[in-house]
Amino acid sequence: MVQLIFILFALLTLGSALAVLLTRNVLYAAFFLLITLLGVAGLFVLAGADFLAVSQIMIYVGGVLVLIIFGVMLTHKQQPEQTASTKPNYILTRHRGWFWPLLVAVGLFAALYSVLIRANFVMFSREAVWQPTPAIIGKQLMTEFSVPFEIAGVLLLVALIGAATIAAASRPTPTNHGNR
Repeated sequence: MVQLIFILFALLTLGSALAVLLTRNVLYAAFFLLITLLGVAGLFVLAGADFLAVSQIMIYVGGVLVLIIFGVMLTHKQQPEQTASTKPNYILTRHRGWFWPLLVAVGLFAALYSVLIRANFVMFSREAVWQPTPAIIGKQLMTEFSVPFEIAGVLLLVALIGAATIAAASRPTPTNHGNR
């Protein structure tokens, strides 16, 4: 049953990711990206990483994707007629055929497939144990990894102060603005 759910989530994720690549409408691509991110979150849950799944939904779906959708909706303009100066730039190569890219893709696929076949994954041999991870992560952050956690916190604080300083320095002062 779990394998069937995994296959469904994998197909949902891959299908919506392909739809993101193939659709021409940016808004539809954003909605397909939403489905892709939800599918990845479902795969995280099936892998036993429930904290990562919730983080995925809160950060990427709730924050980044909503920002992308609002950005697309607020900046949507009608397409002007294409002239010679507004046509997209194409990257031209000497190889116009499909043989070499196909050969590289097949070679990469064969190499990755052989690595996957020969690999001995420890996770497959063990029985799946379902336990919530936020308590374990919280305990490890406060005990075993407290120093790296504090260093990351100080680094983020310094980055925040630096960003605020840079933003305040670029703002025109009333004396500079009045002289112009």
